[in-house]
Amino acid sequence: MSKLAATVAFTSALLSGAAYAAPTKPTPTIVLVHGAFADASSWNGVIASLHEKGFATVAVANPLRSVSRDASYVSDIVKTIEGPVVLVGHSYGGQVISNVTDGIKNIKSLVYVAAFAPEKGDAAVELAGKFPGGTLGDALAQPIPLAEGSVDLYIDQAKFREQFAHDVSELMAVSMAAGQRPITEMALMEKSGEPIWKALPSFFIYGDADKNIPAKALSFMAVRAGSKRTVVVEGASHVVMVSNPGIVAELIEEAAR
Repeated sequence: MSKLAATVAFTSALLSGAAYAAPTKPTPTIVLVHGAFADASSWNGVIASLHEKGFATVAVANPLRSVSRDASYVSDIVKTIEGPVVLVGHSYGGQVISNVTDGIKNIKSLVYVAAFAPEKGDAAVELAGKFPGGTLGDALAQPIPLAEGSVDLYIDQAKFREQFAHDVSELMAVSMAAGQRPITEMALMEKSGEPIWKALPSFFIYGDADKNIPAKALSFMAVRAGSKRTVVVEGASHVVMVSNPGIVAELIEEAAR
């Protein structure tokens, strides 16, 4: 083949697309941040669904000590991940992901799962009490004093399923109650900084039978944050990601795509 003919053939192939494929965008890593009275295993069902769809996942062991410290910890993790990230927060975890500032260039979108989406100056305890319907205060066990001056808060194990997870099996609720991670009272009272949902697209999912954060409060925060899509799961408890992992995973996939 002459040089001219080869050049013409190569040019033709380029124009037809036969010799060129557009580079594919990297698939985001899903970073999952649990909230108070839960732990990283609360994401197990969601992780299984996301794994089937080809997503890498990181379930953070949220310290639950203070908003600023916890957000800094999550920031440190995000900065180690190459490529785009979707940040997902449950409950108090929403307060945390809203305050992640380092590594924000990697973050593609935010997903709030029955979670706080604070405005600057908002505290979780204030948002939970903004609308009627929350009963967490009556379900808490005796606080545990800490040497630093704050207290650790747990849900009374006898009240855990009714308060936190009425839509999971009794056996699972017993295990969740025994393994719950405490949160400091200070963390629930700490006010938020400027939230990153103002700069990033956000998605919301929650149950309409949530007793920790009333559905009206969750709806208010979703609207205020300009949610791209809000999913309300009928009858779901505060741990909608445990009782309905597939629906939660679908919304996360949408946020990632």
